[in-house]
Amino acid sequence: MGLLSESEYDAPLPRMGFFTDTSVCIGCKACEVACKEWNHVPEDGLDFTGMSYDNTQGLGADSWRHVAFIENRTGATPVDLGMPQVGAPDAADGADGSGVRPDLPPGGDLIDGEGKLQWLMASDVCKHCTHAACLDVCPTGSLFRTEFGTVVVQEDICNGCGYCIPACPYGVIDQRKDDGRAWKCTLCYDRLGVGMEPACAKACPTDSIQFGPLDELRERAQARVEQLHEKGVDVARLYGHDPDDGVGGDGAFFLLLDEPETYGLPPDPVVTTRDLPVMWRQAGLAALALAAGVVAAAFGRKS
Repeated sequence: MGLLSESEYDAPLPRMGFFTDTSVCIGCKACEVACKEWNHVPEDGLDFTGMSYDNTQGLGADSWRHVAFIENRTGATPVDLGMPQVGAPDAADGADGSGVRPDLPPGGDLIDGEGKLQWLMASDVCKHCTHAACLDVCPTGSLFRTEFGTVVVQEDICNGCGYCIPACPYGVIDQRKDDGRAWKCTLCYDRLGVGMEPACAKACPTDSIQFGPLDELRERAQARVEQLHEKGVDVARLYGHDPDDGVGGDGAFFLLLDEPETYGLPPDPVVTTRDLPVMWRQAGLAALALAAGVVAAAFGRKS
């Protein structure tokens, strides 16, 4: 069963996970490439989709890491997040050749002289939930929780039933069309076993993807949010870090610069199997009542 408590990760190893700070993601897709190379994930997303620079569009059986490019046109004022601006040193980009417009803070562009355009970039991944519904519904034991607190699919045991697909509240797990088996991020389980960090975190040039003990990452993430708030970035918030949320907290959580829905994330995810115990009890009581009725009817006919 996937309904475990945080205390069950205390021994013998600390629970490991990801903290993705989207405020420093530059959209380079190094994490996507590293994930595919290390895990031998088949290529996909090479077709033109019309979705800006986002050629993979979302997580799937052949995309275990997905870097989203979101054009945020909400009118929010861009702020200095500590990232360099890239641009040609022409008249529009600053007369001093610095590439910085004097009338704009770093990180934003002007639209029609009024509205603001802000790029939001985020590297998405399986959340490795504390209460993982995919574990609850898997009939073969293909999905299991590792000693690091992560959730992994054993593809050689998966029978392709697909029960885990609708069970995931984030829509992460997917089946490959050629064999029907389920695939998703393993948090590089083979690398963790020999003391290495996951390939995506290793390849990230800005440390947007940070790997480590989950408790330490939560403290680091909270400090980063406070730092951004001090800079005036009031929209900065954490997502998936709370052990008291609907999935018991995520093993991969995020710092976001807008509402979760902007990033395609559910605002209040819940473990989809949370009502199973009650449903089974009700089904059992209904079966007993039916059996009692049958027995009563049988004895009634004899009398």
